[in-house]
Amino acid sequence: MTIREQAELLELSILDDNASLSSRSAGRKIPERKCDIRTEYQRDRDRIIHCNAFRRLKHKTQVFLTPIGDHYRTRLTHTLEVSQIARTISRALRLNEDLTEAIALGHDLGHTPFGHSGESVLDEMCADVGGFKHYIQSVNVVEYIEKDGSGLNLTHEVIDGIANHTNGIACTFEGNVVRLSDKIAYINHDIEDAIRAGIIKTEDLPITAIEVLGSTKSQRITTLVKSIIHNSNESVKMGDQVRKAHDELRSFMFENVYTNSVAKAEEEKAQGIVRFLFNYFYNSPKKLPSPYNEFIDKYGLKRAVSHYIAGMTDGYAIDFYSKLCIPKGWSV
Repeated sequence: MTIREQAELLELSILDDNASLSSRSAGRKIPERKCDIRTEYQRDRDRIIHCNAFRRLKHKTQVFLTPIGDHYRTRLTHTLEVSQIARTISRALRLNEDLTEAIALGHDLGHTPFGHSGESVLDEMCADVGGFKHYIQSVNVVEYIEKDGSGLNLTHEVIDGIANHTNGIACTFEGNVVRLSDKIAYINHDIEDAIRAGIIKTEDLPITAIEVLGSTKSQRITTLVKSIIHNSNESVKMGDQVRKAHDELRSFMFENVYTNSVAKAEEEKAQGIVRFLFNYFYNSPKKLPSPYNEFIDKYGLKRAVSHYIAGMTDGYAIDFYSKLCIPKGWSV
């Protein structure tokens, strides 16, 4: 018996009836010989961690554009926090922690440079071809963009969890744990970053929500996690009182931080860069590097351009724009 087969038997003996068993995965689009050591979901996790798109997350905006300071979140640190929260919940519910981790680590691979500011521009530019959503782009990344256009060939359950991490309902309990963990993570770490940036103060937070969830980040996350653990049975959910407090806190963040003029001071410039780059490559498609130039015939020019720009980090987009638009100094 291989190590992987032993792990599959262990899953059968310890996981809850609602858990997804790696031995019963719906499989991959391209069948592969199974690993002797790792389960199918462990292989997916490893493929995501080792892919280029995952590494680029460390240089992509979470909320604050080009912040000065080492402690502000990036898209990568957000991803790691989502993974930690989701794994805690999954372990308590005796779900498949490997599947949960793979979905969590891959959920934001399709995010654009400059966060949702960049996403809104690509959505606008691609309006006539179905728009642009980062969660759909995350699926595109793992299905056919990574590995020079061949994709990662992940299991059905991981792809489904990535696709439904924003507003959908995943086909697995693990995918739905990640969906709620994403919300828990970004609301609470964005509060911390906004306070650090001087956008809001602790005393500004809605008192009715704080009385339920707690006054510190740790207390709020603990309350939310416990609520999911104690209320998930037929589905993954929070208790009504905690969910209402969470939604109130989320509304507060959208009103006071995500649309705040100080936090978004550079947004128009960032959007201008993304819009310029899109038009540049749309009008000069031969400038697209491989494999993106090969995507034109398969998926259309606008999709090919959006795939390339979405993969850029903030710094790469700024540098590329600078090379195109800012003259170099000349000396004799």
